[in-house]
Amino acid sequence: MLPVNEPNQRAMPADRDNSHVDRLNALWKLSMRRGLSDPERIRAMLAMAADVLDMDLVVLGELGEHCTARYVSDRLGVLPEGTRQPVELSLCRIVYQTCAPAHIADLAAHPLYAGHRMVTEFGMRVFSGIPVSVGDETRWVLAFLRRRSVPPLDAVDIAYMDLIADWLGNALHQSAQKELLQRIALTDPLTGLPNRRAAEERLQKEKARMPRDGLGFALALVDLDHFKMVNDRYGHAVGDEVLEAVARRFEAGLREGDWVARWGGEEFLFVLHGSTAEGAVAILDRLASLMRSTPVQTSVGAIPLSFSAGAAAFGEGDCEIQSMLEEIDLALYRAKGEGRDQIRVAAHTRFPWNGALLRQALAETRVRYASQVIVDLQSRQAVADEALARIETATGEIVEAKDFVDMAEGLGLMAEVDRQVVRSVMQHCVVRMNEGGPPDFAHFVNVSPQFLARRDLVDEMLEDAMDYCQTCSAMLGPVKPIVLELTERQRIVSLDKLRADLQPFIDFGFRLALDDFGSGYSSYLYLAHLPVSFLKIEGWLVSQMRQDRKVAGIVESLANFARKEGMRTVAEHVEDAETARILADMGVDYGQGWHFGRPQRAHAG
Repeated sequence: MLPVNEPNQRAMPADRDNSHVDRLNALWKLSMRRGLSDPERIRAMLAMAADVLDMDLVVLGELGEHCTARYVSDRLGVLPEGTRQPVELSLCRIVYQTCAPAHIADLAAHPLYAGHRMVTEFGMRVFSGIPVSVGDETRWVLAFLRRRSVPPLDAVDIAYMDLIADWLGNALHQSAQKELLQRIALTDPLTGLPNRRAAEERLQKEKARMPRDGLGFALALVDLDHFKMVNDRYGHAVGDEVLEAVARRFEAGLREGDWVARWGGEEFLFVLHGSTAEGAVAILDRLASLMRSTPVQTSVGAIPLSFSAGAAAFGEGDCEIQSMLEEIDLALYRAKGEGRDQIRVAAHTRFPWNGALLRQALAETRVRYASQVIVDLQSRQAVADEALARIETATGEIVEAKDFVDMAEGLGLMAEVDRQVVRSVMQHCVVRMNEGGPPDFAHFVNVSPQFLARRDLVDEMLEDAMDYCQTCSAMLGPVKPIVLELTERQRIVSLDKLRADLQPFIDFGFRLALDDFGSGYSSYLYLAHLPVSFLKIEGWLVSQMRQDRKVAGIVESLANFARKEGMRTVAEHVEDAETARILADMGVDYGQGWHFGRPQRAHAG
């Protein structure tokens, strides 16, 4: 071992004994002080030791390939925290190498350190280094330096240094254990990605960062398509292999600064800094193309995969984190509902809208509807109207269906929306007829599979319908004024079940209409299995028929087919008189659109 000066071992006088007790009391009070973070407490401990021992510089250094000054109390301003130097050039190397304390009374007289920068440039004379054990490792050193060589260190000072070193070792060990536990708590053990809890915490930081740097971010939720089939066919061990491989692909496909977390199951959350919605779609498209073209390699061979995603871009003040997540979740819901292997961009609402606000509006019966007229194309007389759902906010603003229907469906709340709209429509129907309105005027209202599957709501609606019929002044026959609309975008698991759900209404005299007819294959399945009275021709077909002869031929064929089968046709999105004339010549029965009237808010029921 290199020679070092021994500290003064003279006996401790009574006043020094009292001083030592005071030091211990101060150390204990600082260790117990509340409101300090671990780094703040360590820095305060070093500053107190510097004052007690009259040191110019106290350093807690971490040694490995380099010696790094992690925590510093520096009266002279000569060593900033984070300073690194090679271990062989460090004053602490002897302590690190021997794992034993070193006390040097005069660095300028020491054969190894007389030329050290701390001596020649900053005039340091006294050095004491204490090894700091953190758990089973000794790679930290507590170093004390002073310009003056007096007063000399004595046994009390050495004991105090040792006590500080022991406390710091314990504090560092506890901090390391806390960080390890936190890292485990915030890391998905399978993929190594941040887990949902970590992602939620990081999202709050991303939100707080936006006002500082002026940059928003894009958020995307990705779900692996048909992943359950992988688990069912190959077992969960292979499913885990797939998730690990996908996680590595996603990480490799991101830009610097972007991050991805495992949101749960086979869902992954992406945060893309400074990205627009279009930029997010481009990144996801690239990842999706790679997924399609390159099956995932597993122990049972290559497994082809695809994914669906919902994405949105957010800037400062757009909305809260929960609203962001609900918006992309609903966009993902649409992507999967429309066939999977797709990316959908969430539409921002004009209002801060989320599931909690929707539930509150439903609980407070703030569902309203707007009514749009339907006109006979031959007589140009109003023969019906359609109820379009609306939500009234707590401040009296009106939210249109496009801003909440996907959310309501995704959260399982659409049945309650339908319930309130249908009840209001039936109330309005009674008022209209009691005021002398024609009994054959129809009221079209959308109903979702969620509503039809709720037997309690179906029974309630039928009871309400019978009660309203008894209060109606008009004599109604077997055909009632209410027409239930089914839409193409609704996903139906079983047509037999749908028919059974609808049968009570059909028996009561309600009629059925197929909305958006011609927009997809499901419409024809509905038509083949259900007693449909009205075909509502998809608005896109109506808007394109004047520019495209094939489209015009489709519309005319639909009109002819419906007439032959005893159904009436309703053309949607009629925007001008010429379109209305062409439709009438084709034999389309009714028209609906801004040419005849925009939706008008009905009175709340």
